[in-house]
Amino acid sequence: MLCAQRPVDTSFVSIFNGQNLDGWKGDSVYWRVEDGLLTGEVTPETLLKKNSFIIWQGQMPDDFELKVDYRVSAKGNSGINYRSVKVDGEPFALKGYQADLDGEGQWNGQNYEERGRTFLAKRGQVVKIEPGNKVVVTSNLGFKEDLQKFVNREDWNEYHLIIKGNRLQHFINGKLMSEVVDEDTVNRKFSGLLGVQVHVGPPMKIEYKNLRIRKIL
Repeated sequence: MLCAQRPVDTSFVSIFNGQNLDGWKGDSVYWRVEDGLLTGEVTPETLLKKNSFIIWQGQMPDDFELKVDYRVSAKGNSGINYRSVKVDGEPFALKGYQADLDGEGQWNGQNYEERGRTFLAKRGQVVKIEPGNKVVVTSNLGFKEDLQKFVNREDWNEYHLIIKGNRLQHFINGKLMSEVVDEDTVNRKFSGLLGVQVHVGPPMKIEYKNLRIRKIL
């Protein structure tokens, strides 16, 4: 089932022009523009040893909403990193919060900290992270399997992030999938880079379009 046509919200600003990779920086072995889509692909000849990102070069607001449509192959694994930092010595690696997505339905919607604290909130969880990286599940949004039914396999979905202060919300197709309140004052971040990922594993393809952002005042 395709995503329903949505009215255009003019308060959001486009960050991908659909024509070239202006404003983005990544490894051209894996990233290109194809049919107006930001496309990441891993082939049998280009298998990864480490995850690789294409990173937006624009100025990220600290508090923001991000909306993006994505389509991922059946064996694909990707994610949207935000409030992240570059990894020293690796030009296309990021460390930070990640809105996870995949083709098999295992990780969709969760909050995973790439190269950091790992699993922060799984799909269906509202989590408070206390000092010392103590994860406390404060409530549930639904069963993981039931929430996965809102996600279209090998078709288009809309990811919507609402990131304000230490509250991090991940929606897919209008359904809240996970929420983190990060009170870990040592490890949490309030600003940083935005990027999207191709993942270690089997050959895969990820496509993004309609990437747009709005600053939360």
